[in-house]
Order: sequence, then structure tokens, then C-alpha cells
Amino acid sequence: MKTELTSTPWPVPVHVPDTKVWLDMSTWTVRAGFPSPAADHTQKRIDLNEHLIRNKEATFIFKVKGDSMIGAGIYEGDALVIDRSIEAKHGNIVLAVLNNDFTVKRLYRRGGVVKLVAENNLYPPIVVKSGEELTVWGVVTYNLHKLL
Repeated sequence: MKTELTSTPWPVPVHVPDTKVWLDMSTWTVRAGFPSPAADHTQKRIDLNEHLIRNKEATFIFKVKGDSMIGAGIYEGDALVIDRSIEAKHGNIVLAVLNNDFTVKRLYRRGGVVKLVAENNLYPPIVVKSGEELTVWGVVTYNLHKLL
């Protein structure tokens, strides 16, 4: 089973809107110990688009379906930020189209061998064979994972 992105054969990306998403952000770093009493009084505004998006015309969000990438912290229901303008390199997590099927996997490209590698031992690597059609649709830049 591949990690699918929608229940339809062709996932429909959600284009990131031009609207700014403003959130308050503390300028203090967060420690896993006792908080600083001064941290309550320090904040600045940030736009999530500036932090998550490098090229807005080439950035899309896809929802994940499946469990083949859980070892990379990508779970069913997560939203992946995918940038089509980044050239995929060995080791990147990519949204790939192999023989007209979309899948999210880690790209392996060494010594003329190309594989799509799952981050779950239940799924063997997919070795791209001669005659198969592989397109790297985009590179995963962020995983928006809900904690609660």
C-alpha cells in the first residue's frame, strides 16, 4: 500500500491563498524546563506564509492518506506543504507520480538506480524500472501535523 494523498486517482492540490495568516510569536526560545517570567511580556507578529512558503506560485498543500511514511513523522491526515520549484535531490521526501499513481516517498537516486523508499518497514522500496514513467511532482518542505 502506498501513502496516497486523496481517495481520487488524481489528488487535487489546495493552492495557498494570498491572505496573510498572522499569529503572535514570543521572541524567547522555549526550553523544556522552567519558563522565564519575562516571556509573558515579549511578542511579535509573524505571517505563517513567510515561514512556510518559499515560492507561493509553486506551493501547494496535500492531505496524506496511508501509513507508509510514519517513520518520517508523516501520518494519515497530515497536510504536506509541497514546493514544485525545488529540484528534487537524493534523500528528499517527494510527491511522485509513478505510472500515473501519486505517492509520497523518500527519493533514492544513486549510481543510476532510482527508488521511492517508504519510511515504514512494512512497505518495500519501489525500484523504478526501465520503461516506467516517474515524475517528481514536488518536494515536501513542511508537514503540518495536528497534535490534538
